Amino acid sequence: MPHSFGIRRIVLDVLKPHTPRLTDLAMMVASDESVLGVNISLKEVDQSTESIAITIEGDDLRFDVIKEILEQAGAVIHSIDQVVAGKRFVEEVALQPENT
Repeated sequence: MPHSFGIRRIVLDVLKPHTPRLTDLAMMVASDESVLGVNISLKEVDQSTESIAITIEGDDLRFDVIKEILEQAGAVIHSIDQVVAGKRFVEEVALQPENT
């Protein structure tokens, strides 16, 4: 059976309560077998919530499973900010503004 190359990276903008801690949430997401690595960055904190960016990498990420893990932790996905899929990573290219 050929190796599947589905979603390889996904970047999520997420709002979560203060609990679970970022370390615990990272371990919860990393526990999914399709996840090879997780990076969580704290963007903003208010009285009852934390706004975070989650970058997840793997060979064939299962978004529905990741979403369920986050929801079980009380988190809400605000947006999907980046998706990389296919046999290799393709980085975003910064376009130069046109001279007028």
